[in-house]
Amino acid sequence: MKYCVVLILLLTSLHAQDDVSTSRQNAITRAVRKAVPAVVGINVVSIQQYTYGSPFFNDDFFSQFFPKQKFYDKVKGLGSGFLISKDGYVLTNEHVVNGAIEIVVTMNDGSKYPAKIVGMDRTTDIALLQIQSDKQLPYLDMGDSDDLIIGEWAIAVGNPFGLFDINNQPTVTVGVISATQRDFGLVDGTHAYQGMIQTDAAINGGNSGGPLLNARGQVIGINTFIYSGSTTAKTSIGIGFAIPINRVRKILAELKETGTVNRTFTMGFKYQAVDRMIAGYLRLKEVRGIVVSEIDKNGTAEKAGLQISDVILSINGKEVNNEYDFRRVMLGDDFRVGDTVELEVIRENKKFKTRLTLSQA
Repeated sequence: MKYCVVLILLLTSLHAQDDVSTSRQNAITRAVRKAVPAVVGINVVSIQQYTYGSPFFNDDFFSQFFPKQKFYDKVKGLGSGFLISKDGYVLTNEHVVNGAIEIVVTMNDGSKYPAKIVGMDRTTDIALLQIQSDKQLPYLDMGDSDDLIIGEWAIAVGNPFGLFDINNQPTVTVGVISATQRDFGLVDGTHAYQGMIQTDAAINGGNSGGPLLNARGQVIGINTFIYSGSTTAKTSIGIGFAIPINRVRKILAELKETGTVNRTFTMGFKYQAVDRMIAGYLRLKEVRGIVVSEIDKNGTAEKAGLQISDVILSINGKEVNNEYDFRRVMLGDDFRVGDTVELEVIRENKKFKTRLTLSQA
């Protein structure tokens, strides 16, 4: 009888331990276990150009004798990325590998591979790399970034501060989807960060290019930048942003095939910003919009019924107050040849809408 009691207690204890172990497994741990093998660290060597001038280079006279000198130096950088196919395609940010002369990808098992750039797109800040391996490589599935729920789990995985290099294990941070459709317009005059995903999962320096996952372990975005609350300390305060994966899908095939994205379309007209003089001449009630200054003969603008002196106020419902807004909308919405846009136009103080099809420049 005594031995039966001991056996029962032992079995009860083992069962309790199993319950504790099982309770530690959840959607997040399962997603991480599924995703981590396909997340990589990226080490980059690039060439940086520096300009050196004498203390007198701002003076017109002395600058004749002390011109600025250019020199170049190798600079090391790092970031994150993730495999999207078994044949070695890797996604990361364009700003991680731009200007690189050498790229090394480190896998979760410690193996290292030289990578080549297949294609880059500065507008969306996306780069596609490829590595060659004799073995079948792990890769991540893509989710649907148009179907996100505010408050659902978000998992950021990557190589913050180069920690991946210490033991080949990416860092995992967890938060929620804080917001979607965050528009930042043009950054640095070239990157169009539109429709961004906001998360409070910690993102730090080196996380750029790594995946933002949902609870199923699917990629929903590419971690790209943060608000740090400081101009010097680039550390997370819980406000990070990721490029939606559906935006990446749109250009992926083109990057594979041609290495770049063709946005050489035309709207068939030239324009300039409306200023006070133009607004007064056209008797506009507001100083905003862009005014059509020239129309291509038999072009798409002429076919859409536009005329010189028409003022465009919005494109696809997005306000166009100046030339910057025009570029922000046209680049941010990633239009291509053949796409149709709806313009809100004012002519002789009467508003109307027309549709215009983008043609090859």
